[in-house]
Amino acid sequence: MTLTGFVRSYSQRYAAENDAKRVAGVAAVANDIEVRLPSVDQRPDPEIARDAVAAIQSDLPYSHQFVKTIVKGGWVTLEGEVEWNYLRERAENAVRRIKGVKGVSNMIQLKPVASPVDIKRKIEDAFKRSAIVDANHVTVETTGGRLHASRETRWAGSARGSRRIGAGRSRGRQTGARIRPHGESHRRFAR
Repeated sequence: MTLTGFVRSYSQRYAAENDAKRVAGVAAVANDIEVRLPSVDQRPDPEIARDAVAAIQSDLPYSHQFVKTIVKGGWVTLEGEVEWNYLRERAENAVRRIKGVKGVSNMIQLKPVASPVDIKRKIEDAFKRSAIVDANHVTVETTGGRLHASRETRWAGSARGSRRIGAGRSRGRQTGARIRPHGESHRRFAR
């Protein structure tokens, strides 16, 4: 679906795009809507930049220092690194509603909360603390940002517990676990 025409604010352009995405059967949207600000709403880039920084500081009081704002011709570009996607989205939402904004490019990157090596160490430590799991028979490996744990245990309860430990430590990263009760070598409990 292609959207064309003009609107009087970036918020209207954004709303039109979101409405088009909600239409059944629409797989892609090309948003060619032009933002034509009324003369009363046009502002110089330094004012937009100042308001954008203030809006981000207000909406992200503990993470605003990781977001940089660049304004050119009314178009706001956000750069930097944050730990969670909701922070990235909140920064964009904060600047989208500023008077004089013609568009927003959200270039904020997500940085991992913990490295796979740290996650591996924490999982191994949790196994060692657990009386149910014999940590000497646990293998935890990292490959290209992916975590994989495997072991054979004596009963199904410890297999479920091992998977819970891995899921709790991964914080949304891909993990794999092959943990099975003793004697059930072909049955896969989790992947």
